[in-house]
Order: sequence, then C-alpha cells, then structure tokens
Amino acid sequence: MDIALFDLDHTLIPFDSGSVFTRHLAARGALPPDFEDQYLAYCRRYAEGTVDMVQMHRFTVGALAVHAPATLARWLLEFRATIAPKIPRRARQLVQHHQGAGRACALVTATTRFVAEAFGAVLGLETVLATQPALGPDGHYTGEIVGQPCFREHKRTHVQEWLAGQGVRWSDLGHSWFYSDSANDLPLLEAVSDPVAVDPDARLLAVAQARGWPVISLRDA
Repeated sequence: MDIALFDLDHTLIPFDSGSVFTRHLAARGALPPDFEDQYLAYCRRYAEGTVDMVQMHRFTVGALAVHAPATLARWLLEFRATIAPKIPRRARQLVQHHQGAGRACALVTATTRFVAEAFGAVLGLETVLATQPALGPDGHYTGEIVGQPCFREHKRTHVQEWLAGQGVRWSDLGHSWFYSDSANDLPLLEAVSDPVAVDPDARLLAVAQARGWPVISLRDA
C-alpha cells in the first residue's frame, strides 16, 4: 500500500485556512471586529513553533459556541463555494497525480476539522485528518479538543490511527509521501519514505537542503 499525505495551510493552499474562514464569518457579523487580529497573532506564534494549540483552539472555536450548529453548517456551505477559486492549479494536479496512481491520499492538518473538511471537499480528498472540536450537550462547539490536536508529533499518531482502522501498519507501507511547508511537521516528514518540502519556511528549507529532500513550489505562476 502506498500513501500520499498533504498538509493544508501554505502547502496545498498559499494562505491560512482559518484566517480566510475568520473573514468569512466576520463579514456575516458572527465574530467581533478585532477577532482576526488576535487570530493572526496566534498564527505568528504557530509559525515560530511556540503556540499552545489547545489554547488557540479554545480561542478560535470557542468563539463560535454562541451560534447554532445549523447556522454554522450553512455558513460552511457558503464558505466552500468561495474557496474553490483560491486553490492553486498545481496543488489540484499534485493531488490528482497521486490519486491517479492508486495511492491512498489524506489531508493531514492542524486546522479544525469543519474548516479542513471544506477544503478537503474542494480538493477531492475524502480522508481528512484534522483537529477534532468537541461538542457540548446542546450540540454547540465548546472550544475543547477531542483527543490530541493534529499537530507536530500528533500528526503521525493521527496517521497511524487512520492506517490501523484499515488494518495497516507503517511497516506494511510501500512508498509514503508527505508534503509540508513547516518545520513543525518534521516528525511526520521524518516518518515517511518520501518527504517533500513545499514552499518551505526557513527552518524546513535548511533541513531539506541538508538531507537532500525535494523542495518544490505549488504556487501558480
């Protein structure tokens, strides 16, 4: 069995998915005016590798607790329609290349699941491994996380659990690819047979060059 794994933010897409969704909700009056600035501050810490993912999730998803699940579902459908034109052609072609070769493909992202699934649908990726938000008794999001966030070393754990669900172990795999832009993803990049740095940050670029990993760009010319 061969697999191909893809990070989302700044890898398959040249922007932060949560930031785009935040703007989508802010335009509908669903979030306070200063929410995006606070979210971007978390993003900067994420890039620096200093963010507390649980705290970040509580802030971003907890802010949605006041909205009914049906309302959020409608906003997500509207959001999906807006992001389709934003997906780079090269990213679509890369995913289709691996799918056409018969490889099991999955989106593996720290992004909250309901946002990640919107991008997965547009990219044609049915398997989405993402940070799972918890629901309260009333069906509203609480801001808490179910299990571990799909982040750093936990990305590998999420992939292992996905494979185990299909009766597959790492040792059963033939080739395995993982595409990422971030040094935060080194635990999973080091676990696959074919790590690929995509428009990498400075730390990942240095590692990729030192180890001879391919470095590519998915940005449309």
